[in-house]
Amino acid sequence: MSIIFILKMSKQSEQILEEQLLIQLHKLGYEKVILPNEDALLLNLKKQLEKHNKITFSKAEFDKVLNIVNKGSVFEKAKILRQRQHIIRDNGDNLYFEFLNTDYWCQNEYQVTNQLSQEGRYLNRYDVTLLINGLPLVQIELKRRGLELKEAFNQIDRYRKHSFGSGHGLYHFVQLFVISNGVNTKYFGNFGIHKQEYLQTFHWTDENNKPLNNILNGFTDTFLEPCHISKMICKYIVLHETEKKLMVLRPYQYFAVENIIKKVKENEVLNGYDINKNGYIWHTTGSGKTLTSFKASQILSNIPAIKKVVFVVDRKDLDYQTNQEYEKFSQGCVSSVGNTDDLIKKFNDPAERIIVTTIQKLNNAISGKNIYKMKAMQDQRMVFIFDECHRSQFGDTHKNIVSYFTNIQLFGFTGTPILVENANGEKTTASLFGKCLHKYVITDAIRDENVLRFSVEYIQTFKQKEHIVDLKIEQINETEVFEAPERKEAIVNYILQHHKQKTQQGKYCAMMCVQDIDSVIQYYEILKAMKKAGEHQLKIITIFSFAQNEDPLDYEIKTELSVVEEPKALYGLPPHRRELLDAYIGDFNQLYDTAHSTKDSQSFYTYYNDVAKKAKNNEMDILLVANMFLTGFDSKYLNTLYVDKNLQYHGLIQAFSRTNRTHDKNKTQGNIVCFRNLKDKTDEAITLFSNREAIDEVIVAPYETYVEEFNKAVNQLKAIVPNVDSVDDLYTEEDQLKFILAFRNMIRLHKKMSHYTEFTWDDLEIEEQSFLDYSSKYQDLKDSIVHKSDKEKTSILDDIDFELELIKKDTINVSYIVQLLFKLKVKKGKKDKEEVEKEIFNLLNTEVSLRSKRELIEKFIKENMSKIVEAEDIVDEFTRFWNEEQQKAFDELVQDENLSAERTQHLIEGYLFSEQEPLRDEILKLRNEGRPSALQAKDISNRILQRIKDFVNTFINGMNIAA
Repeated sequence: MSIIFILKMSKQSEQILEEQLLIQLHKLGYEKVILPNEDALLLNLKKQLEKHNKITFSKAEFDKVLNIVNKGSVFEKAKILRQRQHIIRDNGDNLYFEFLNTDYWCQNEYQVTNQLSQEGRYLNRYDVTLLINGLPLVQIELKRRGLELKEAFNQIDRYRKHSFGSGHGLYHFVQLFVISNGVNTKYFGNFGIHKQEYLQTFHWTDENNKPLNNILNGFTDTFLEPCHISKMICKYIVLHETEKKLMVLRPYQYFAVENIIKKVKENEVLNGYDINKNGYIWHTTGSGKTLTSFKASQILSNIPAIKKVVFVVDRKDLDYQTNQEYEKFSQGCVSSVGNTDDLIKKFNDPAERIIVTTIQKLNNAISGKNIYKMKAMQDQRMVFIFDECHRSQFGDTHKNIVSYFTNIQLFGFTGTPILVENANGEKTTASLFGKCLHKYVITDAIRDENVLRFSVEYIQTFKQKEHIVDLKIEQINETEVFEAPERKEAIVNYILQHHKQKTQQGKYCAMMCVQDIDSVIQYYEILKAMKKAGEHQLKIITIFSFAQNEDPLDYEIKTELSVVEEPKALYGLPPHRRELLDAYIGDFNQLYDTAHSTKDSQSFYTYYNDVAKKAKNNEMDILLVANMFLTGFDSKYLNTLYVDKNLQYHGLIQAFSRTNRTHDKNKTQGNIVCFRNLKDKTDEAITLFSNREAIDEVIVAPYETYVEEFNKAVNQLKAIVPNVDSVDDLYTEEDQLKFILAFRNMIRLHKKMSHYTEFTWDDLEIEEQSFLDYSSKYQDLKDSIVHKSDKEKTSILDDIDFELELIKKDTINVSYIVQLLFKLKVKKGKKDKEEVEKEIFNLLNTEVSLRSKRELIEKFIKENMSKIVEAEDIVDEFTRFWNEEQQKAFDELVQDENLSAERTQHLIEGYLFSEQEPLRDEILKLRNEGRPSALQAKDISNRILQRIKDFVNTFINGMNIAA
């Protein structure tokens, strides 16, 4: 009796949560309205728009409003929402109205409704909808306590595909989604048609980065409060022009921008330069500084008193990169600058509100003869925002700026500020920019899953002899040891041995940073010679500056202040180094069919940008550098950094942080492989830029810890299922759930362990074959859920994220299996044949992408392999067999379901091209008989759709067979 009661209560908990949320929202000022369907939603929209705009629409006039509403995608409707609208009234007058008051965001009409039904591809019922001026702008999906939050995310994704766009498409106006299971709550922007990852969902926090997870205790009163949610929609959503999606700021970005704006508004009259009216933002590297700075610049530029917002970077490549990013956020919002004269012209043009420039051009604009050209701007109210202010502001340039302009405020952004401890006797960030206005350190970002932790390995590259072990390092010729060719060759051999493991078989790429440009040259020559000798096929690219001081900033200054001269005079270096780089660029040109060179500074930066593009798009294997790309460069595909360079403090954190951008579940950490003993320097840097307890939070656990955790997980699994066959004896869903969660934990741990070079199955209390067998059972359970009827899909197992991608091997496909069949045919020894056969059948049982093809491949092996005489014939025979089986399966599908073969073929082709599931009506039109009843239509269309998907997965996806 008690068990039944408990189960009943757990099913009701979602309803109870919804009721409590509605009560809380009503107390905050939302009017509770009952809107069962779209007809009621449209009627309410008319009333609310009339109330908000203080007008009355006739039926014909409101039809014109609906014509506006009906237009466009999610992205286009987001624009419509923010624009003033116009229709012609019945009497011929012009009528202007708005859907949303974006300037005074609190002055809108707020309502809440729940359980609104929408008929699309399927009938969906939405949990809680927040209406502003009658439009659904915030959708909240709830799950009962104990269920995974990701299921609410998946639910929204299903609604997006099935019904949000149906009818008049009012739910395409949704700007923000909120998902909660009561104790955990997250929010995210509407990506529209774009696939959205769960990683792109965020927790809301207070200003001190404390998460407000409980939807009823903290989150609703702060985030969903009417004025705040309106402000988020009106001011803190960015319409990404290039990708046509909505990007909402995360809480730390919001608080940073708010504090900058507050500082500006507090000081409407400056009366000369005052450092106390400035400030800096400390947001850890990788936390989205560009979006934060853009939003700050955009809002500040709309304040009439501010004549200019100037975003200042310290490198030419960052100038280009920032301009590109700003343009993606809002086309035409920012003015890019080609040279100093162009900058002066833009400063003097009142129409140019936001300017992006380099610190060198800015310094030139207020120096020498140019000071007279800038005279009109000298006393104007302006805001300067400095990128990477830990790096660019420690010289005469800062003095020049604050002494020339009399009415400016400065704000800096940095992930690694210069503090007393790492100032080395020089000025600190605070001494130049004033107080820190908001702080979001690396531990905050890791907790929020905005960046990844680091896995740091220290590889010993030489051993000291016993008689010098106790000598101080200064007494040893350190340079001679570290620069020894034998040591560099050993390091290269180590990298080549472990590179595939570190980058997950090339799914990701790596950087290698070395001590100086001479080391870059030496390492590149070693790698090039080894490639020529056939010892690897990796794509190695490199770049370095031509300045005597290898810092690219110096190169930027030199080229900015110089006219084009002879190469030696321009770069100030012996010609041989430039010639070597030209040779390396020649290798790049041959590799990528390009035509770069170093003939002038523009050509060099064109090459630089192409190198950056290759690294961003994972089109190379290792980028070899001395200093370049160690700061200000982001690539989600970069997961490994090889270090043979002395790093410390902010330089170390900046370099390490190239690897820790989030991508997907497969990227679990940034891999750092140190060929120098940087352990103490790493600990010092993490302690400085977070807190003294942070090391364990930033650095992933050592290999031995994961071994211990994995073996403990093995014991927990075997307590549920002592052996693989025991999985078949799990009859209740509760028991199956226990197995799924236990084995999923093992998968996650295995994924993290596999990055370590020490990894071996010998350390684990389960054999690899047993792990693969359990994996097969795990996937069988997933498959059984997918093929259940809609009625059965109310099972608790449907609320579990199986994370199959963590056990998927991207390199394994049908082509790989055919290669193994070829290998099987040419093997002579019985033992060798048995090993290949075992590998084939293991893959068929465990590899996700092959499971739908398993029976057919086994049939081919059983019926055809013995008949094939020459191994070279395997590809042709397999292709013939596959085509025949595909035709049989297609004929069976159209015959069983009485479908038109021609229409079915066209639908499958469209499905493959668009990657969008066909609609129910499209599927039903395939049938050669009349339309079924409404009760039958859903079941029939679901069955046919599943058979089509099974057909595509079996015969088309993952093929690409080649000889």
